[in-house]
Amino acid sequence: MNEHRYILEPYKGMNTRYQCPACQHRDKTFSMYIDTLTGKHIATNVGRCNRENNCGYHYTPKQYFQDNNIYLDTILPSQNSLLKPKITEPQAKPFSFIPFDIFKTSLQKYNENNFIDFLSRLFSFEIANELISKYYIGTSDYWNGSTVFWQIDIQGKIRTGKIMLYNAGTGKRIKKPYAHINWVHKTINQTSFELKQCFFGEHLLIDKTKPVALVESEKTAIIASVYLPQYIWMAVGSLSNLNAEKCQVLKGRTVVLFPDLNGFEKWSHKAKELSQITRFTVSDLLERKASEAEKKQGLDLADYLIQFDYKEFQSQTKQVTKQAIKKNTDNTATTALEIISTSKAIKENWQQDITELESYFNGIELPKQAIKPNRHSIITNIKGFIESHFTTVKANIGKRAFLPYLTRLQELKQYLLSFKSQKI
Repeated sequence: MNEHRYILEPYKGMNTRYQCPACQHRDKTFSMYIDTLTGKHIATNVGRCNRENNCGYHYTPKQYFQDNNIYLDTILPSQNSLLKPKITEPQAKPFSFIPFDIFKTSLQKYNENNFIDFLSRLFSFEIANELISKYYIGTSDYWNGSTVFWQIDIQGKIRTGKIMLYNAGTGKRIKKPYAHINWVHKTINQTSFELKQCFFGEHLLIDKTKPVALVESEKTAIIASVYLPQYIWMAVGSLSNLNAEKCQVLKGRTVVLFPDLNGFEKWSHKAKELSQITRFTVSDLLERKASEAEKKQGLDLADYLIQFDYKEFQSQTKQVTKQAIKKNTDNTATTALEIISTSKAIKENWQQDITELESYFNGIELPKQAIKPNRHSIITNIKGFIESHFTTVKANIGKRAFLPYLTRLQELKQYLLSFKSQKI
């Protein structure tokens, strides 16, 4: 009968129990895993908390090996076996890169890119272009209007690209009738492609002067970089993608983690597991401020930031930074939290615009045929379009995330005025 090679260290007195790296309880409540071949601990953070009110910390050997790209035998041979215990040495598999011509081809057709359309409406065409250049945002033909978020490592090599489809008006992912997510390395039909992901935005680490902020989604990293440009904003791709292998490039850096709602506890544990790489600060801002409804939706930092006018937000950022410099304090891990906590969203007064638009549309005869107010859209049911947009705007007055709905009504008015003048 085979036995497990890695086990929790048997209890032999309090000298075999340690302080938990998660709850840091003063009593010795932490059991470490040992390698039964050597009798040594695997690592000081690999083990389980045994507190009566268990903090929930349990970092297994399997997780540790996966996070550190280590491949070892986990089963011991049976006692009757004549073979000696054999260790499989770690073998680093060579990983693949995306051909440059495929990457280069994606850097175009931005007038057909829904996500870029959203950024242009949220900020401006100038800022959208800056973000394209900064993050090398691409366009894909896989779905009409889809975006490519390229993973470019610190050496400038292209690991892969995530293809996603967004709603140009709301900036939300299109998840129906299915989740629109795919990978470039899967679309180029390279069966031998060996994937090794890196952070989205990792190529920006060439700048050694700024602290690093990590979020889950690529969209959040891009938007947050406008509001808080004093950080290097990168994305891990998902809640579970934060691991030791990726974080090696963060050695010696100041890093702040901004998990999505419901991800705070998991990333707090991860921050302690990865503390041997660098010091991580985990923001609990969203957990403290969010309503129960928002927590169920799993909102992220970008959902909060876009409630603010970015120019006003940047102005407050500069003020806080100046105050920190005067006090000679290190604000790198707290500036973002302080600004978001103390700032108030700029509630724009849309009521006058709404009243003027309603008066205009009620006073004209609407075209019965389909129209194309801009190169991005065609409106077939003009009356339905106007009614649905007014309903959305009135229900969300002052919320910048819904400003595109008001803007589209204004664009429609200008188009109809222009169309009327051309007929005259």
